Parts: sequence; structure tokens; C-alpha cells
Amino acid sequence: MSQESERVYTINLGKVWLSPNNQRAKRAINMIREFTEHHMKTGQIKIDQDLSHAIWERGIRSPPRKIRVKMAKTDDGYVMVSPYREEEKPKAKKEESKPEPKVEVKQDNTEQPTKVGKNKSQDGPVKKEEKKTEKKGVPDKKEQKKPAKKSK
Repeated sequence: MSQESERVYTINLGKVWLSPNNQRAKRAINMIREFTEHHMKTGQIKIDQDLSHAIWERGIRSPPRKIRVKMAKTDDGYVMVSPYREEEKPKAKKEESKPEPKVEVKQDNTEQPTKVGKNKSQDGPVKKEEKKTEKKGVPDKKEQKKPAKKSK
């Protein structure tokens, strides 16, 4: 196939959402057909099964708003519409990056005595112990909710 017989388009399916919600995926397929017919100048169109699955993936009520497709004219005279998948481009060689500077860590074998004083920045924040206060005479919520007995 020549380059002229293959084209890639992004089809806007936003108008599909104007139709009733139980006909949206059907309408999306018809819009793809109309778009292909207009741009490829032929009435013989076949939609690939993968493209159909992509439209119907989220059900009849919520098709995608846009879809990227590849249209290719075949030797038999019809146009095949399939979902577009980008070809993986070979990764370019990374330019030589600057070596990261090495960080030297000094180790002191001598222990410094810790200072006990008012300066909190050296020792870190002082945590207060939390005390649970329970009120006497008030039962827990679990004890309050007892199933009531029904009398007949």
C-alpha cells in the first residue's frame, strides 16, 4: 500500500452525546462511517473489530468523545477503519550527563554529651503523654445500645 492510501484522523464524537443514551454507541459507529465516507471518497467501508470494541467498551450509553483511527484503502476497493496505535520510536541515545557530585560523610567516633536544657531545637519536640479522661457514671456508647425486647 502506498502512503496516500493510509491516513490517520482523530474523529470527534461529541455530537453522539446529543442522541438518546440508549443509542449512543450505535450513533458513534454511524458517525465514523459518515466521516470515512466523506474523507476517503468511497462508500465501501469496513470497521475493524478492535475499533468496534473500543467504541462499545464502556457500554451503549457512554462511548468515547474522541477516537483516533487509521483509514487504509485496500486493493479490493474498500476502506478499512481501525484504531490507531502509535509505532514505538527507537529511543535516542542519552547525552552524556554530568556525573553527580559525591557527598562525603564524615564519621566522628567521639560521642558528644547530650545537653539537657531548655533549648528544644537540639532535643526535638517534647511530646506530652496523652491522658484518657473517663467520666464516671456515664456508660460507653456500646453499653447504651442494647436491643429492646418486644412484648406481644
